[in-house]
Amino acid sequence: MAKSNENPHFKEKMRMAAKQSRQKTLDNVTEQSKKEPPQPTEPKLKRHILITDISTATKEDELTLKIEFKLFPSRTSFSKMTADLFFDTKKISTLHISILPSPLATETSEFSSALVMNGIDAGKHTIRVEMYELWSSGEKLAYTSKEVAIDYVPVKKEDRLIEIPIVKHSAGADLQVVTDFEKDVYRELDESIKRDQISQRDGW
Repeated sequence: MAKSNENPHFKEKMRMAAKQSRQKTLDNVTEQSKKEPPQPTEPKLKRHILITDISTATKEDELTLKIEFKLFPSRTSFSKMTADLFFDTKKISTLHISILPSPLATETSEFSSALVMNGIDAGKHTIRVEMYELWSSGEKLAYTSKEVAIDYVPVKKEDRLIEIPIVKHSAGADLQVVTDFEKDVYRELDESIKRDQISQRDGW
């Protein structure tokens, strides 16, 4: 009968050697992970809206609002926004703003609204603007707001007083935001066209 080569002591030594080898490998991996910190991931730029200024100008029976804002990380990150106007905590208007891609665009954009102030009592009032992206689910993304206090002095006093003004116009239902630089370019184009028309007329 063949003699068995399997020695119990030899098998135990082999098992212990394999165990020590695995432990050394694990220790090496742990030590290596301590020495090499994980590579930092690039932080994602959060999209947000910043209302930089709300200014007002009073005419005979109107109050003109000009709202300036910036879009981060850039205006190309946005396509459409919503702006709600409040007068003394009451909502008076909702504007839908289309952000047009343009090589002439600058960092700051603006829009304006004219409020009919007939019957608004003189004194201190607050104007608040809320801006955001409205998703189909109704969620407001990139929400921001800004409030200013004004000391309204009507040019002429009305006998009939009302609580909130009427929004006369806001440059259309779908407001296309145009920067100051773009306005200057369009103005120069207009003037150039008018000069050409006058020159052609004089040539007749």
